Amino acid sequence: MKTFITEDFLLYNETAKVLYHETAKDLPIIDYHNHLNQHEILEGKKFENLTEAWLGGDHYKWRAMRANGIDESYITGDKSDYEKFLAWAKTVPNTFGNPLYHWTHLELLRYFDIDEVLNEESAPRIWEAANKKLQSDDMTARALLTNKKVEFVGTTDDPVDDLKSHIALKDKGDDLVVSPSFRPDKGLNIEREDFMPWLEKLEAATNRSITSYDELLAAFKERVEFFDAQGCRSSDHGIERMFYAEATQQEVSAIFAKRLKGETLTALEVEQYKTFTLVTLGELYAEKGWIMQLHMSPLRNNSIRMFKQLGPDAGFDSMGDYLIADKLSGFLNALDVNDKLPKTVLYSLNANDNNILAGMAGNFQNSEVPGKVQFGTAWWFNDTIDGMEDQMKTLANFGLISNFIGMLTDSRSFLSFPRHEYFRRILCNLLGTWVEEGKVPNDLPLLKQYVYNICYGNAQRYFGLDK
Repeated sequence: MKTFITEDFLLYNETAKVLYHETAKDLPIIDYHNHLNQHEILEGKKFENLTEAWLGGDHYKWRAMRANGIDESYITGDKSDYEKFLAWAKTVPNTFGNPLYHWTHLELLRYFDIDEVLNEESAPRIWEAANKKLQSDDMTARALLTNKKVEFVGTTDDPVDDLKSHIALKDKGDDLVVSPSFRPDKGLNIEREDFMPWLEKLEAATNRSITSYDELLAAFKERVEFFDAQGCRSSDHGIERMFYAEATQQEVSAIFAKRLKGETLTALEVEQYKTFTLVTLGELYAEKGWIMQLHMSPLRNNSIRMFKQLGPDAGFDSMGDYLIADKLSGFLNALDVNDKLPKTVLYSLNANDNNILAGMAGNFQNSEVPGKVQFGTAWWFNDTIDGMEDQMKTLANFGLISNFIGMLTDSRSFLSFPRHEYFRRILCNLLGTWVEEGKVPNDLPLLKQYVYNICYGNAQRYFGLDK
C-alpha cells in the first residue's frame, strides 16, 4: 500500500500549498541543536543496516515499542538487528496520532524512495530495499546531511571534549558547518556523584590543578576560549529545575571547597553555586557573541530499575512540573542588569510553561538583534502537530512570530531531518489557515518572507551564518 505522504501532505488550503511549494520546500536547513556524532560525520560512516541507522539510540521509537508490549530484548537487548526492525514494524501501525507515524514514512520516502506503509507484511521488502541503498556512497553519515541541504549542525559537547573531529571538519573548509555547542551540565551539577570525576577530566583538559573556585572559573574560561576558536556559536544547558539564589563569589568559593572535602551541601548551597557559575558563564557567552540555550523541566530517569539496567537517555524521561517564572526572571535579570545577557533561547519540556516563556522573552529584548531572547521551538515531547502549532500561536500571541528562529531536530539520528519538512508544512498550513479565516491579509510576498525567515533566514542571522 502506498503511503499518505502526498505533495500536499498537511497542507489543507491553497495559500498553504503556495507557501510551502514556492518558498519553504527547498530551503537549506540550519539544525542548531542536536546530538549527532561528529566523529561519524568526519569519517563518513556507513550504516550496516536500517536498524543501526534508524533505531540505535532513538528513545522516541523505544518508548513506542515498550508501550506496544515489545520485550526489551527487541529494543536495547541482544536480539538481532533484523528482529529489532521487525518489532518496530509491528509497532508502527499502532502509532496513529503520534508524530512517529509521520516521521517514519517521511524518512522512508525521502531517504530511500520507499513509498509504502511499514507494517509486518511490508517489513521484509522494506528491510531489503533500504539496506541495499544504505551501501551507496550517497548514504554515509555526511552525505545524509549534505544531500538534504543541511548547512549547519550544532552538536552537543562537554567542556572536557578535545573537539578533534570538529577541528578536522573545520579544516575541510566546505559548505557543511559542524559546530560544537558548549554543554557544561556536569560542571554545574555539583551535588551529583559524577561531579568529582568530571572535575578530574577538566583538570586533564586544561592541564591545571583545580583546588579552588577561582581555578574552576579560570578553567571554564579557558575551555570557552578553546571552543570559540573551534567555531562554537552556542552553549546548551539541561536544567531540570530552574534555579536562582544570590551569593557572593566568596560564599560560592566556600561552597566549592566544602564539596572538594566530600561534605554534603545544602539545597541552598547547591542553588547558589549553580546560579553564580551560570551567571559567570553567561557573561563569557555574551563576550563571545554566543547563544545561550536553556532546556528546562525534564524529569529524568523515572524508572530507577531501568536506569540501573540501561543508564540515562534510554527513554525513561518525561516532563516535570516545576515552577520556573520567578527563578528564570531572576537569572536573566542578573545578566541583563549589567547588559551582559547573551542571545538566549528558552525551552520547557512542559507545554504548560509556554505562556510563561513567551511572556518572559519579551522582558529582555533590545536592539542588538530582532528576537534576542527567543521562545524556543516545541521540544521533545512537544514536537507534534498540536505542540508545534500551540508553540507558534503562543509566540504570535505574546511576541513576534516573524522573528522566530524555527525548528531543530534534537536528534541522535542522521535520518531525522525530514522533521524540518514536517515543521515547514505545519507552519505554512498555520499561516494559510490564518489567511483563509481572514485573520491576516492574503499578501503573498509578505507571507513568503515570514516563511523564508522562520524556516531559514532568522536562524542564519541569529547564529551569525550570514557573515
